[in-house]
Amino acid sequence: MTQPIEPITLPPPTDPIQEGEWLKAALHRWLDTEFPPEAVNAAIAERAAQVFVRQRMEGENDLGSLVIAVLTEMQAFDFSKSFYGEFAIANAVSDLLLDSLGIDRCCGAG
Repeated sequence: MTQPIEPITLPPPTDPIQEGEWLKAALHRWLDTEFPPEAVNAAIAERAAQVFVRQRMEGENDLGSLVIAVLTEMQAFDFSKSFYGEFAIANAVSDLLLDSLGIDRCCGAG
């Protein structure tokens, strides 16, 4: 029987604004490399980073909770001019954060 993956907690933020700038740039790069670059990618990355920064400033360090917050708030974003949707963005944010922590995305092991 498989064991549940332990929750992943990010270190407390030292500079949430800087974290957000990093996430915005990393997500924008990811968006532009997965499919042909679209003008809306900048707005998608900006919005996801805003949600992330606000959550971090409010004290949220749990990766799962951060991803759910991005997913939930991105549901209001107009993806009509994009290849992406809120689930792809939330998953990308999770993957980028896991990569930044050196955690293997495949199995949750470091």
